[in-house]
Amino acid sequence: MTYNFDIIIPRRGTDCVKHDGLNYFFGRDDLLPMWVADMDFRSPDFVIQAIRERIEHEVLGYHFPSQSYYDAVTEWLSNRYAITASREELHFIPGIVAGISFVIQTFTKPGDGILVTTPVYPPFVDIPSASGRRLVKCQLEREPVRCQSQDSMAQSQNQTFKIDFEAFERQAEGCKLLILSNPHNPGGTVWSADDLRRIADICDRHGLLVISDEIHADLTLPKFHHTSFPTVSPTARDISIMFMAPSKTFNIAGLGSSVSYIHNQDIRKRFHAYLEHYHVAEGNIFAYIGAEAAMRHGDKWLSQLLDYLGANVEFLNRFIYENLPCVKAVLPQASYLAWLDFSDYGLSHEDVRQRLLDVAHVALNDGTAFGGDAYRNCFRINIGCPKSILAQALNQIKNAFSE
Repeated sequence: MTYNFDIIIPRRGTDCVKHDGLNYFFGRDDLLPMWVADMDFRSPDFVIQAIRERIEHEVLGYHFPSQSYYDAVTEWLSNRYAITASREELHFIPGIVAGISFVIQTFTKPGDGILVTTPVYPPFVDIPSASGRRLVKCQLEREPVRCQSQDSMAQSQNQTFKIDFEAFERQAEGCKLLILSNPHNPGGTVWSADDLRRIADICDRHGLLVISDEIHADLTLPKFHHTSFPTVSPTARDISIMFMAPSKTFNIAGLGSSVSYIHNQDIRKRFHAYLEHYHVAEGNIFAYIGAEAAMRHGDKWLSQLLDYLGANVEFLNRFIYENLPCVKAVLPQASYLAWLDFSDYGLSHEDVRQRLLDVAHVALNDGTAFGGDAYRNCFRINIGCPKSILAQALNQIKNAFSE
């Protein structure tokens, strides 16, 4: 079956954050929403069909993750990431952000240091501070990359994120926990196996537990390869909790379905005991059914989606090179979340934001939410949408910065 990702699905009036939340978050609703990290594509037919079939039973009582659900998870992890997981090493989680909060509560206490690499998904910054922990930020470096478009051999102004490992080790000292975005959000940088091994060795030396958030792993684009953190070495496997979910992959984030994988028995026992003692890891009936359907039947849909997203990345690359010469971009190697730096326009952060909102009428994520003032003039754009919508947004941005 061939899937059509060019179809525009009207989402206003469905209580979705991305569209119907504009007034609440931006104070206006006349914006083209290119911010919240869900896609504007129709959720897969096989997921919708599985949910419809369950609804036909007409009794929506309490539900639990069946053996069939866990079989689908283990097969997905084995086939895609070379993870041989037993049922005991897995646990359903009602969302990775919640899972990170549960890990912080289980393994750290107020005042403990929690390390993150910035710019990073805002809850990684917010949750440690909100829970009374000490947030430690290791700022990622950016280095130029040569991006060749299909139409041109010209070098663009694109960049990729890079870890300064000397700084990372200094900041790891005295911390208890690393929250790792793998692949990285924002920007979709895919960390190499060597990078992940160095992270594991440093964290092991300094006694850090590692959370590896791999929610964007399935969205690694065809040119690149995702490496799951616990697979890079015995050390990485023994000091980590890996989270993964079909929510971003299959555009079913509203179902709230994630899973944890923990090999180390002591870590696993402590974490699972917390989940069960506080009764915080139950899912709704459709979380299990939707996730299982996605993992059992999603290969062809996902393959076509990745081709489409790859074409959107290429389109963004060409457009920036030809029309936004002062923008430096970190383009996704995985996911659909690009990082745009407008600093070379010589405007203040407030002026850039005002142009995006009042002139371009486009809603992007403000970069300062990803780690503070170091990311002024930076914004995250979501390109998980029909190409026509992406082109409209980029043309509106171009016109706003051509005045």
